[in-house]
Amino acid sequence: AGDRIKKRIAQAIGRTHSERVLHKEGAFGALFSLAGISMNKPVLVSSVDGVGTKVKLAVATGRHTGIGRDLVNHSINDILTCGARPLFFLDYFACAKQDDNVVLQLIEGMSDACKEAGMALIGGETAQMPDVYAPDEYDLAACIVGIVDEDQIIDGRSIQPGDVLVGIPSSGLHTNGYTLARKVLLDEKHYKLDETLPGFQQSLGEALLTPHRSYLSEVMNVREKIQIRGIAHITGGGFEGNISRILPDGCQADIDASTWKRLPIFDLIQEAGSISDQEMHRVFNMGVGLVIIVRPDEAQPLCSLIPGSVCIGEITAGSGVKLTYPK
Repeated sequence: AGDRIKKRIAQAIGRTHSERVLHKEGAFGALFSLAGISMNKPVLVSSVDGVGTKVKLAVATGRHTGIGRDLVNHSINDILTCGARPLFFLDYFACAKQDDNVVLQLIEGMSDACKEAGMALIGGETAQMPDVYAPDEYDLAACIVGIVDEDQIIDGRSIQPGDVLVGIPSSGLHTNGYTLARKVLLDEKHYKLDETLPGFQQSLGEALLTPHRSYLSEVMNVREKIQIRGIAHITGGGFEGNISRILPDGCQADIDASTWKRLPIFDLIQEAGSISDQEMHRVFNMGVGLVIIVRPDEAQPLCSLIPGSVCIGEITAGSGVKLTYPK
């Protein structure tokens, strides 16, 4: 059984490879060729991240494939904020004792997401540390490397008052806020992961484990038609913590949180924990996974190109991020 699983893992990884992957399986270092890439001034863009305590829900439900997708898509979105297209991906899996079936699910999830993005799952590392991790639990992290032409980098420098913020829908919690969500829903309210609550079409576990959405294809399509001035990936820290990272001096992002429809899972968490609007928007994406900043005349064309996207605010003179909450 172990041999069959290892064979399936090798097949899953192999289907993400192209002729650019030069090393053999088991090599100490991964080799990726940049030969033939046509750019004036190619710039490599890298990022490292994990999926946090969402893995605890995967362990509780035995569903790990989506966690693999989470890791890949979160990483893609992070470098996408610079306008970069992903090249290759490396994962790090650490546990008390390796379960090959868990690893297989994670690898298949990562492989599927990498293949969809045209990215190579080029290598990884597995560490078994029973003195560090509790039995049956694990941690998952990754490094991604992408590329962008220097004159195509998106960094927010051109953002100015009058520009419009367009919110792109999320698929759920993505990979942030799970410590608070678990505390409220499971520890305090004692909801069961396999129960379907009123207003939901799926079980609570399925809603919480919905994979992180990748915005790669939408952004690459949009930037061929519209000049993007800035992109913020709404992860830990919410709107204030992430949009502020791309604002130039003298610019403030004014956001009206009543302009988009929230997913039921956010209402459930807020009501169950009596959590303030400020705290909810600081911890969660609240249904907006990506914010794209464009000139005012390009906001509606952008919304027409990405289904479900809406104008959520504008740039004014000032600093930081100001949120107006629904009454």
